[in-house]
Amino acid sequence: MTYKVPYKDMQLLVAQAYQQQGLDAVESLEGFDPELANAVMEEAAKFASGVLASLNSVGDVQGCRFQDGKVITPNGWQDAYQQFTESGWIGLALPEEFGGQGLPKYIAQPVNEMWLSANLAFVMFQALAQGGSEILLNFASESIQQRYLPKIVSGEWTVAMALTEPNAGSDLGALNTKAIPQQDGTYKIKGQKIFITYGDHDLTDNIAHLVLARTPDAPAGSRGISLFIVPKYRVANDGALGEFNDIRCTGIEHKMGLHGSPTCSISYGDQDDCIGELVGELNQGLMAMFVLMNEARLSCGLQGVALGELGYQRALEYAQERTQGTNSQGEKAAIVDHADVKRMLLEMRSETFALRALGYQIAAQIDATEAAHDQVTLDETESNQSKKARVALLTPIFKAFATERANVMAGQVVQVFGGMGFVEETGVAQIMRDARITTIYEGTTGIQARDLLIRKVRGDQGKALTELLADITQLASFFEIDETFGVAAKETLKAVDTVTSLLTSHLLKLDVNSVSLHGVSVPFLEAMGILCCTWQLFNVLAYQQAQENTDKPYMQNLRSMVKFYTAYRLPSAMAALKVVENAGLGLSEYEF
Repeated sequence: MTYKVPYKDMQLLVAQAYQQQGLDAVESLEGFDPELANAVMEEAAKFASGVLASLNSVGDVQGCRFQDGKVITPNGWQDAYQQFTESGWIGLALPEEFGGQGLPKYIAQPVNEMWLSANLAFVMFQALAQGGSEILLNFASESIQQRYLPKIVSGEWTVAMALTEPNAGSDLGALNTKAIPQQDGTYKIKGQKIFITYGDHDLTDNIAHLVLARTPDAPAGSRGISLFIVPKYRVANDGALGEFNDIRCTGIEHKMGLHGSPTCSISYGDQDDCIGELVGELNQGLMAMFVLMNEARLSCGLQGVALGELGYQRALEYAQERTQGTNSQGEKAAIVDHADVKRMLLEMRSETFALRALGYQIAAQIDATEAAHDQVTLDETESNQSKKARVALLTPIFKAFATERANVMAGQVVQVFGGMGFVEETGVAQIMRDARITTIYEGTTGIQARDLLIRKVRGDQGKALTELLADITQLASFFEIDETFGVAAKETLKAVDTVTSLLTSHLLKLDVNSVSLHGVSVPFLEAMGILCCTWQLFNVLAYQQAQENTDKPYMQNLRSMVKFYTAYRLPSAMAALKVVENAGLGLSEYEF
């Protein structure tokens, strides 16, 4: 079994996002239309299915090795990386000025999804290159940009994000890595970091580490964190590689999944000879790092979509081939005909499709906001601020909900396979193991939920959420009188009314530090995830009807997804909202 790019879905959703986000009216995106997107996707599909997918199980079985202080990637990794960089895929959405292709995010989104489905462990470096480059573009000096960006964009060097420390975990304010200022304006870096994806490997000659550290006089907590670029080998003024920079990999993690992606522990400055350069302003490191973290959060959400798609494809293929039991006529039947198997497959299909649509809309909206920002010389327009707020609101929902559902779907894949899913030979256990970390990457689901509720919803007193709910209401109201979808639309409007009521009665009134508020953040995010998926399914249906799509089987399947999802999943959203209404009942007084 291998991976087949869901090209028809991608093509339709890309064209829809392009039109609905108004990218056809953006002057700077002239020529970057769905026709170009289709051409790019066709080439990417060949590489994803033809090269990367075949290495996925190789990486899982072999894993990375740590020998004599060096990290060795699985067989085929080096050759695939060379092909990847020579084809220019790393610089797909990065500026042409530094060697990239300069494509908008709405085109890069489906391409990235292909990579992630085909071989998630292999392409972990790609999001780091994208996010790291954006940090340097926004915050680094011209000297750093000129020396590093061409090499990163071309793939000659990779990027590592060094945040976590053994004592700190997700609490970045507790990190202890030191940055001692030197007379020449550089800093000596000293400390240890853990859980660093592609922190060391054998794919490139150099690795640019983006390291969070403290100067001696820095304020305590997160206010005293600065960001430094620290190469494995020093970089001369002309960009040439210099001497070893006292960065040592002390080991790689033996992980549940993603065996082909090296997750490293790194020691900086064991010999007091590790040199870094400041990126941005002193004590403003988190501001810069959030650029990379937001990029990584969207990438993580897409990982959930990609794994959901991969699992669905494998489960469907197996269910169509595996015969067991009989149908209503007493004939031997493939298990795809059994109601419960059909339920699991349709749930995987509809949720993956809806989350893909949501992710593509977010990517296109980022393109729209960035284009509008480039055209505004003074204060940003209220419309663009509203679009930015929408992206900020949807990002934690997409990241957390997509990855949580990827784990549920991975379990459903194993369930469809039955006992054969529990053995390694079928390969589906890898999906379950690989998916597990996605809910933890870039902040756990609990951290994403607190970001959604505390920063995004309460931060603007519910303004962005209210605008989102208004859009969902408008779309659901369109289908309210429809003979086929009237019931589904009414249930959607009921969920919207419940969220609106809870916003004013609970979410904006509870004390910001209360256990009750923080305790209901994950159920609230879950409800919003289901509601956003429902919204997107209705959105795609309305768009395809308006386009008069003549593909009758496709439209019939789309209608089935809308009816199934609202019937099976909206009740779960209402149950989660009931938890929110109860305001964490029992949390405060329970003692462990």
